[in-house]
Amino acid sequence: MDYTLTAIMAVVILTCIGLVFGFVLASADKKFAMEENPLIGEVKEALPQGQCGACGFAGCAKYAEAVVLDPDVPPNLCVPGKAAVAAVVAKLTGKVAEATEPKYAHVKCRGGNGIAKLAFEYKGVHDCAAAKLVQQGPKFCKFGCLGFGNCVRSCPFGAMTMGENGLPQVNKDICTGCGKCASVCPNHVIELLPISAKVSVSCSSKDFGAPAMKNCKALCLGCGSCMRNCSHKDEEAIKIIDHLAVVNQDVCHHCDNATCLTKCPTGAIGEMIKGVYKKEETKENVG
Repeated sequence: MDYTLTAIMAVVILTCIGLVFGFVLASADKKFAMEENPLIGEVKEALPQGQCGACGFAGCAKYAEAVVLDPDVPPNLCVPGKAAVAAVVAKLTGKVAEATEPKYAHVKCRGGNGIAKLAFEYKGVHDCAAAKLVQQGPKFCKFGCLGFGNCVRSCPFGAMTMGENGLPQVNKDICTGCGKCASVCPNHVIELLPISAKVSVSCSSKDFGAPAMKNCKALCLGCGSCMRNCSHKDEEAIKIIDHLAVVNQDVCHHCDNATCLTKCPTGAIGEMIKGVYKKEETKENVG
């Protein structure tokens, strides 16, 4: 009986203490709380709420706060929102939104099922980062797409799906160019291209020449044929870096019937038509 009474008293005392501390904290919060600038809420509502971090801030709320309170933060940092959102934020904050070209995600790999050879069968966690821990991944090519969909799962806008070939597919009509997919790819095979880009290299391999072709039929050989046949090679629109062709989109003239495309023996460099990679199949039936 005494134990029961003691337990009840202990519960009552603890409850009272909790109520007192709760009242004190609530009073302190009310007294020292800072009123939020209502403009911050308006800017936040105008943002797409993707929480992608492409603006450089930890989510839409933080960017809204920064663009309202900091005169040096421009109104056009919301990549997914593009020009339409930038115009709204600029109007709300009284700032000027400089024009920026939209971008989209491009997968720099065509080494899908049947194209890139497997070194072993991976049966671990269905995750690119986890697979890479096992001998740098199951493919002989250690630079290409691992194919476990980290990028697809990370996309806040549903712009990516896994294709039947084991490679991620980007829906350019939905992709906002936020870069979230690129940030989670352990092999860095995703790049952001300007919407005006007409030529791109769909390979990330730094393996060199014919021996590497045994591992992947779609890789860039690093032969330099595209660079030598570029109509603007004096401007270095295409360079070979670490045995891989790299297109400088700031220099590339986006030529019609570009000779760099026709001279590539594997089709690793191709034409981007409305953001979609287009290249005729090679003799090895690679597409």
